[in-house]
Amino acid sequence: MDFAPAVYEHAARLINKTPWEVSRSGSLLYDAHSEAFRCYRHSPVVIGIDIYNIEAEAYGAIIGEPEGAGVPAVSRPVCTSTNDIPSLKQYNPSVDGRMPMVLETAKRFAAAHPDADVRVPVSGPFSIAAALVGLNTLLCEAVTDPDDVRKALVHLAAAQEEFCRAIVNAGLGVSLFESAATPPLLSPDDFRGMELPALAGLIAAASATAGKPVPCIIGGNTAPIVESLLETGTMYVICPSETDQALFMKTMERYPDVVVRVNMDPKVLTLADIWKAFEEIDRIVELSAVRQHTCIGTGVLPYEAIPATVLKARDYALTRGRGIKRL
Repeated sequence: MDFAPAVYEHAARLINKTPWEVSRSGSLLYDAHSEAFRCYRHSPVVIGIDIYNIEAEAYGAIIGEPEGAGVPAVSRPVCTSTNDIPSLKQYNPSVDGRMPMVLETAKRFAAAHPDADVRVPVSGPFSIAAALVGLNTLLCEAVTDPDDVRKALVHLAAAQEEFCRAIVNAGLGVSLFESAATPPLLSPDDFRGMELPALAGLIAAASATAGKPVPCIIGGNTAPIVESLLETGTMYVICPSETDQALFMKTMERYPDVVVRVNMDPKVLTLADIWKAFEEIDRIVELSAVRQHTCIGTGVLPYEAIPATVLKARDYALTRGRGIKRL
């Protein structure tokens, strides 16, 4: 069975830098992901560290420097309410925030590693809204002002089409991330009624631009929303370690052509005891035994993950099964 670690902030550790340092420098971002690819030969390679901040920063949000090896986060939102979002100036991927740096780094990486599947992370509308107004404000307004939230999500989703075009025009792939919209933060009913129209529109547009379905990565307790998620037309989802994975995979039996990355608990990859990782892989192989299009994922690989443990887990996973249909 294929093994697909999700390498973001962990890449910084591999060059002895903090996530903050790497996130602010194109040369360090290139070096970090190059070293990660040299070490793990993983696929896809998603160029980024704090992947949910890129759009918010392009809209004007301030990203704060964390202590130590923490992952950068928005320290000052741009808007006081979702009603403000449609009036924001549309970002330009060529000039605003770190978008140009990420695009240029990804292009440089792709040129240096033609065998790599290089992607640029694109945030979904709910995750961007959470960064622009603050998650608590967004969740409160989802209850008190649902129409404003819907309008903001549709607006943000449409604006993301510009970023997707810039990525594809650079010869790169798109991976879409939307973990802020997961239950219990957003109820399954609100996901369907409030988030799904905007998300489906974005995925349809991004897939049309890319010429193939784009992956939609949503972590958290997604078993209650997986069928709604698949209405977007995505053909690649993850089965997060935080959800009822048996229920998730049972639901996926009705969708045999969709690729599922079944995530192991990433904490086991921070341990020197490799047997914990082997036990997790065995558990996932058993979960996936009746499904063809699956691979083993790590979830977001922690900064402190031990490279030797990750490599041994990868080698063990590769002995356990079948291939994967890639997108």
